Amino acid sequence: MRKRLLQFSKIVASVALIYLAFRGIDFSKVIARLSQINIAWIVLAIGVALFQLWLGAVRWRIVTLACGTELPLSRAFRYNFIGAFFNQTLPSAIGGDAMRVVLLGRSSSDWRVATYSVFLDRAIGLIALALLVVVSLPLSWRLILSSHGRYGVIVIGLASLAAGMGFLLLGQLKWTWLNAWFPIRHLRSCSILANQILVGPSSFRIGVISISIHLLAVAMIWCVAQSITPDPQALKLFTLVPPVMLITMLPISIAGWGLRETSMMMAFRYAGLPEADGLIISLLFGAMTFVVGAVGGLVWILSSEKSVSSEEAERSEEGLAGDEEASSDATVEPVGKP
Repeated sequence: MRKRLLQFSKIVASVALIYLAFRGIDFSKVIARLSQINIAWIVLAIGVALFQLWLGAVRWRIVTLACGTELPLSRAFRYNFIGAFFNQTLPSAIGGDAMRVVLLGRSSSDWRVATYSVFLDRAIGLIALALLVVVSLPLSWRLILSSHGRYGVIVIGLASLAAGMGFLLLGQLKWTWLNAWFPIRHLRSCSILANQILVGPSSFRIGVISISIHLLAVAMIWCVAQSITPDPQALKLFTLVPPVMLITMLPISIAGWGLRETSMMMAFRYAGLPEADGLIISLLFGAMTFVVGAVGGLVWILSSEKSVSSEEAERSEEGLAGDEEASSDATVEPVGKP
């Protein structure tokens, strides 16, 4: 019952945010913009999205090796593709991650490694995104016209980076009493692994890949913007997109719908750009990711993993969110060595 209420609240939040995004918009301008879309740029954006999925598979493979499991790159890419589909179909912000846990857990028969690797892959990506936001703060301060927007980006970036640093610090603490509570025990175990990965021989490669993944997201938004206007002001997009991506990851809407549109419009307003363009770009970006997810669904149907049900992914999603029963394993030793 609690889970259904949570899903219903996310649907309500998405609808409310979409209503707020569309309120006050001149739809004649929106329709005029949409009627002049250059499809070639959308196709290019889809190509960039596929390359981003492949880079994500490369990073995930490195993480799974650190966790003690060999994951072929082709399989990692296929699992990422399928995850993109479930990101669009499950009423959660981590539906795709849950499906990746199920797929890897089934193939490796090690559910702990599967859960750890997906969690670490996501955590490293979030830390890299927060770092990108913080590093770009001087540029944001110069290009964002509104003082509220400037301070908002600072708060978002520093708070996210502090959360990431707190996660990494957890693995450095020597307090044995932390192992008494199941969620902290496993979170600490993941933190130990994350520290090993980020200071190990693959650290530079992981860093470059993670930053590149987020820069590719900016490139996708730029391509989408280019499809409706010849001058999307790439520098401003570079400062606007990463904070919007951080906000969109909040699990309060369905696949980021509504939250992304509202955040993008607000970011455009603070940067002195037309809000309607922010809305159109966000909608086109959402439609593009839906198309990529639909192709991922086709990959899932045609693959040997098609027997995996959405119910299994939802159960795994509960585990990622910390709602499942505690594991009987009481050790905090890493599951593998990098």
